[in-house]
Amino acid sequence: MTRSREQGARSSTGASCSVLLALLMFTACKNGTPVTATQAALDSADQVLLGMSHYVTDAGILRARVRADTAYFYSSTQQAELRNVHVTFYDVTGRATSTLTAREGTDHWRTEDMQARGNVVVVRDKDGGTMRTEVMDYNRARNEVSSDKSFVWDEPGRHVEGDGFTSDPEFKKITAQRPHGTGGQFILPSQ
Repeated sequence: MTRSREQGARSSTGASCSVLLALLMFTACKNGTPVTATQAALDSADQVLLGMSHYVTDAGILRARVRADTAYFYSSTQQAELRNVHVTFYDVTGRATSTLTAREGTDHWRTEDMQARGNVVVVRDKDGGTMRTEVMDYNRARNEVSSDKSFVWDEPGRHVEGDGFTSDPEFKKITAQRPHGTGGQFILPSQ
């Protein structure tokens, strides 16, 4: 009988400890730092490539070359998450027009649209004109780049800042939202 009571006391103490441990874990999980969506997404990649390079063409014409240190490919969403991105844009003659660098980006396979994020810098080849922003989108169908975030554009004789822009990848024609700066001309939206 004594042995049975000891076992009962141990099992009831063990059950109480298990319930207490479960409650502590539950509250700790609620208040703790959650695993980021980015980390979870990286862990679920179908393929991981190191030193990735990809050519974007339109009707056989080279429009861009995308390179990344690391690429995480996801078949279900038909996109790749890129790290340390480097994109070279080309005109219809195949001449490089501008180069983009960013900390990370997304490449949509089906549409070949892209988004660059984190310290995005685009340098125009012909004169070193430079666009800086935190997020920039590339639309392949329209062959344009845009951002709804603040930006800084510098080129010889002109400095412009604004709250968003749309442009061709060569930055020949830039349409800015709420621009202010010095020198040159800028196209305002709806003009």
